[in-house]
Amino acid sequence: MDSFIAPNVRIFGMREGIIVEVNVADRTRLEAVVADRNSPQKHVWRARIVLLTADGLGTVEIMRRTEMSKPAVWRWQERFMAEGVDGLLRDKTRKSRIPPLSDEISAGVVALTLEDPPGETTHWTAPAMAKAVAISVSSVQRIWRKHGLQPHRIRRFKLSNDKWFAEKLRDVVGLYMDPPAHAVVLSFDEKSQIQALDRTQPGLPLKKGRCGTMTHDYKRNGTTTLFAALNVLDGSIIGQCMQRHRHQEFIRFLNVIEAKVPAGKIVHVILDNYAAHKHPKVIEWLARHPRFVFHFTPTSASWLNAVEGFFAILAKRRLKRGVFTSLVELQAAIKRFLAEHNQSPKPFAWTKDPDKIIAAVKRGHQVLDSIH
Repeated sequence: MDSFIAPNVRIFGMREGIIVEVNVADRTRLEAVVADRNSPQKHVWRARIVLLTADGLGTVEIMRRTEMSKPAVWRWQERFMAEGVDGLLRDKTRKSRIPPLSDEISAGVVALTLEDPPGETTHWTAPAMAKAVAISVSSVQRIWRKHGLQPHRIRRFKLSNDKWFAEKLRDVVGLYMDPPAHAVVLSFDEKSQIQALDRTQPGLPLKKGRCGTMTHDYKRNGTTTLFAALNVLDGSIIGQCMQRHRHQEFIRFLNVIEAKVPAGKIVHVILDNYAAHKHPKVIEWLARHPRFVFHFTPTSASWLNAVEGFFAILAKRRLKRGVFTSLVELQAAIKRFLAEHNQSPKPFAWTKDPDKIIAAVKRGHQVLDSIH
């Protein structure tokens, strides 16, 4: 018999003191939990206990229908009385059988982590720390997570020691943010040693439940070097593959730029301090082409060269997983990628304040000097 005849129903169970009040909203939520096949089973049988109680069934009949014990039926009836539907969907935490670690042990683990491990070990591992402090590995991991310690990871960095760092930085960033009128600003670099790699066995394609596969070993079919110049104003790329990256190839690429940039425009070229870029033959070429102006980035500051971002995209989208059976196939793939990029280029936008960069580099040098 269904006793749900009013918005609020009070059912007095067989046991003294059990009063289950089920209103329309509670019944709707409980029935939704039971009907949803994605609901955890523990939530389903808790909801059924309350619904059956609201329908006027006794404890024995509820036990038979839910296949639960009498203490379980009584427990969730009382929980619903005290906390409502939310109480049925939330498990109360229990005290751990293992006492928590003291603050002294946690502080000791943190202090030891900030020191070098014994012997010639390069860094602390959770098992090594657990053995040294005589606690469990999971306890070490919890302490590390709480204090934001990750001894297994390391971040790489390189601070420029160029004494003209600030001047070169402002010069390059100035070209990015405020290009001169009637001029072209090109960010130039070479991506050398691009390998035409072929796999020893064909891989399997991606499918549901399995990622794509690729053999760990490969066949080398030669290398090429991509000379590329990014037009900062419109984002287009001037690129050409060459076998080597000496000053001869650099001059040949400068001639390509000379042919493609409209006459009458000054060409500002941003490039790094590679020796081939300062070769006497290159200096002679510049003297014969006065519209070209070189702007060198600070040493150890390749991140300042905008074309590096294009190289990263090229490597990620075309080279990293590419399979090339010959050098010609590799060069053709790069050429197609350049053409696709130039169909819808985007202007390069520099956003970082140069004063903040200079201040960060100064802080980095100060920290290194104080430690070492």
